Amino acid sequence: ATAFAALTGEQLAAKGTSAGAPSCTTCHGPTGQGQAAAGFPRLASMDAKYLARQLAAFADGSRVNPIMGPVAKLLTAPEMTSVSEFYAGIPAMKQPGDGPTAPVTSEGTSVALKGDWNNGLPACSQCHGPDGLGVGASFPQLAGQSAAYLKAQITAWKTGARKGEPLGLMQGVASKLSDAQVSAVTDFYASLPAAAARSSKVKP
Repeated sequence: ATAFAALTGEQLAAKGTSAGAPSCTTCHGPTGQGQAAAGFPRLASMDAKYLARQLAAFADGSRVNPIMGPVAKLLTAPEMTSVSEFYAGIPAMKQPGDGPTAPVTSEGTSVALKGDWNNGLPACSQCHGPDGLGVGASFPQLAGQSAAYLKAQITAWKTGARKGEPLGLMQGVASKLSDAQVSAVTDFYASLPAAAARSSKVKP
């Protein structure tokens, strides 16, 4: 990001906007590390293009969230880009509550890395990368995100509360995961180290 864009993103994150969008730090913490206990995800080190796409989805209603929907509607497209690039440039740091909720099991590791082909379930790593660090704007980083947040999102995919990702892949995958597998695989990813800061920029 340019110095201007990075500064603007930092200002947006810390102070919100004149249009009334609140500070991102209120929910996501002073450096974007999230608040696991409250269910707010880590933004730091996430792919900038992915973050910008999610903000746009919140704004147009294709991703429904009672908190983020109204906030995103108050952001302009350049502001979404700027704040996304700002958070992409912050290294991820483990916070209290970020780790797994239970010891990582062989089932969680197996589902994440190998899938469950007896039930037509592909490995999470096929889309999210071998280390769970994400692939481009469509497949977000899972490594180091809190287990509680990951579990909430998979549950939302399973129930149909979350939609709109490429080709409906996650709805299909989530529907094949048992509740036990959801817990196991989210604990696995919560136990992994997150990526360092990213430098990817959002292109128009």
